[in-house]
Amino acid sequence: MRIDELPKSDRIEDRRGGLSGIPGGRGGLGIGTIVVLGLIGWALGIDPRVLIEDAETISGNDQARQQSDAGPTTSTGAPSDAMGQFVSAVLGSTQAQWTTIFAQAGKQYKPPTLVMFSGATKSGCGVAQAAMGPFYCPIDQKVYLDTSFFHDLERRFGACDLGSKTCQFSQAYVIAHEIGHHVQNQLGLLPRVQEEQRGMDKVEANSLQVRVELQADCLAGVWANRAQEKWQFIEPGDVEAAMQTASAIGDDRLQRQAQGYVVPDAFTHGTSAQRTRWFMTGLKSGGVASCDTFRTQQL
Repeated sequence: MRIDELPKSDRIEDRRGGLSGIPGGRGGLGIGTIVVLGLIGWALGIDPRVLIEDAETISGNDQARQQSDAGPTTSTGAPSDAMGQFVSAVLGSTQAQWTTIFAQAGKQYKPPTLVMFSGATKSGCGVAQAAMGPFYCPIDQKVYLDTSFFHDLERRFGACDLGSKTCQFSQAYVIAHEIGHHVQNQLGLLPRVQEEQRGMDKVEANSLQVRVELQADCLAGVWANRAQEKWQFIEPGDVEAAMQTASAIGDDRLQRQAQGYVVPDAFTHGTSAQRTRWFMTGLKSGGVASCDTFRTQQL
């Protein structure tokens, strides 16, 4: 993946030198339905109300909230280090493409802010923790990213080889997926889904959540298609690496690795096959209309 020609975004809050190692804590996607503990939690939808209750029950201390209230040390703008420049380029390219796509539909795109942090930090959805992985908080419209997660992708999931350039496209896919949630929020989809989920049982809510997440995968593919058309930034092996990542974080694979068996009713992001298929749908079409995961019978 080549990032030299990608536009940089300064909509970044770099908190990597701020709060870290907060015990317990609170956080969430705002639209999920289950509590996630451990590294694989990044791949599951999180309802902040549930996560808040869980964190408070487990930690039983107020220190995290007191520390978070003090606020992290934050610098704004594109960081100068290699990872910061990479994140800035991916974020900038999503901002450019979604601004154009929205404008073509007669709408205005308001880009999110991306927060880079280490360990834990305060978010509009509570305390963000590294163990949760990257997530989007619709309350403050920010994406939260502890970049150590990228090392976990390789170390825990074998999703890509960090020593190769192709791993960058896998990382870009992860970021673009979270930006996809922001696009859904901008279109008013997330509030409607959350409202519907309130009247559903857990199995039904999970099923709806899968459609939300698969659409975000597809929207990530739309970004990649449009960005490739403009900047020709994808190199040989990049797409295959991204597909390996999407497959590695499918619900079926994660459940099998964690507990030795699969519980489809507990899926919140979709199977490995579904995640790769919907990303490729967006990548091949480059059109938002192809990402309607809510009307299709076959995910």
